Amino acid sequence: MSDVVVRIRGLEVGGRHGVLDAERVLGQRFVVDIDMVLGHDRSTTTDDLADTVDYASITEDVAGIVAGEPVALLERLCRIIAERVLEEQVVRAVTVTVAKPHVAIRHVLDDVSVTLHLERDAR
Repeated sequence: MSDVVVRIRGLEVGGRHGVLDAERVLGQRFVVDIDMVLGHDRSTTTDDLADTVDYASITEDVAGIVAGEPVALLERLCRIIAERVLEEQVVRAVTVTVAKPHVAIRHVLDDVSVTLHLERDAR
């Protein structure tokens, strides 16, 4: 068996996450990347959606999470997203990165991000 990794890159969603009151009032853009390691490689031979993960559905759900109930830490937001992805039985492991491109820091930077890797057994 070979590893199959399904990736979602650069999902941009507005949200109100952060520690500062201004972040929760004004909101900001978040960028999410997701790597989903499948538990089998059947989809490489069957060509059947039932043997893989529906990335359109995951994208919709993750966008809803980011746009939804605020949390203080990116670490927590990553965990909520990762747990949603692991609801998909075919996903063995997931790596989620959430970036804040416009973080409230007085220095020039591209973004601040947090990455979480979670495996089905580690939940």
